[in-house]
Amino acid sequence: MSASRVGDLDRKALASAAAARWAEASQALRRGEPGAADPALANHFAQVSQISGLSIATTSDGIGTKVELAERTGVYDTLGFDLMAMVVDDLAAAGATPLSITNILDVDTIDPAVVDDLMRGLFEAARAARVAVSGGEIAELGPRIGGYGAGMHFNWCATAIGWFPPGHPPLSGAALQAGDRLIGLPSPGFRSNGLTLARSLLTERHGEDWHTVDWRGRTWGARLRWPSRIYAPALVDLRAALGPDLHGAAHITGGGIPNKLGRVLRATGLGAQISDPLSPPPEMVELGAGLDPITRWRAWNQGHGMILALAANAADAALAALRDQGHAAAVIGEVVSTPGITIQPAGAPAIRFEATP
Repeated sequence: MSASRVGDLDRKALASAAAARWAEASQALRRGEPGAADPALANHFAQVSQISGLSIATTSDGIGTKVELAERTGVYDTLGFDLMAMVVDDLAAAGATPLSITNILDVDTIDPAVVDDLMRGLFEAARAARVAVSGGEIAELGPRIGGYGAGMHFNWCATAIGWFPPGHPPLSGAALQAGDRLIGLPSPGFRSNGLTLARSLLTERHGEDWHTVDWRGRTWGARLRWPSRIYAPALVDLRAALGPDLHGAAHITGGGIPNKLGRVLRATGLGAQISDPLSPPPEMVELGAGLDPITRWRAWNQGHGMILALAANAADAALAALRDQGHAAAVIGEVVSTPGITIQPAGAPAIRFEATP
């Protein structure tokens, strides 16, 4: 991994910290009033607003440069799953039940056929996530929006809204205890993170038309375009079944396990020992062969879409429930008293990530 790529990860982390600092400062403006935020969720990507006795959750995200995969392959109807997963899974990881989303599509020049493909895919994703698409906007911005090749270029983002039913407080991570089991839900691909690095590696190896190159019977364009799994319904149902035995959840997106699980652990100062990590998808293994292990685990999910922390005596019931919903979940480790995260890949040296403040 070049120094510039490592620097990219650090630079993005600094920018995110700056944005969070200003957002938290603004939350003081509503303290004690409708719309007040919950400081216990300061480390999460979903936040709570208290309104007339209800706890309303919101979060916003986008699909980033995964748009280029659609532009390169001409397939647009899978992107709705990526957009939906990025927002509803963040809500579910904070303990909320997703209800609806709104979206904004910024384009250079509107192509109605492409928009129809995108929205049809978003409808299918909404059905899978059990939410409504309550509205949105399409903004034609001309040369302010760029992209790959000919056709409509765009950026696509969404805001999801959910709520905490009575008796379901936020999953802040404060309930974590040493000995809690960590359950991993597998991700079949990159989801919507780490694709800039993946594209850079493919360009170095195969040139500008890397998306047309076949690898094991599928083109690289098709492999990177693989739609994100949506975990929110399974997590909502699991919380209803387990109640307080579900102690925390981490949606593994940008920054990988060190960042996202690290945020959940921050509430207690505990750590994690991941002794049996899930296997990364084969394309991730192929692309990561020349990268150092720390970079691979920071840049990519390494096959983990969601990690749940729950009481040890609830692990078997949780695994059965998740598998009934089609998730090949497995216990990957446990919460430990020593801060930081240790990952022990099969047949490789352990990798240690120190706790961050």
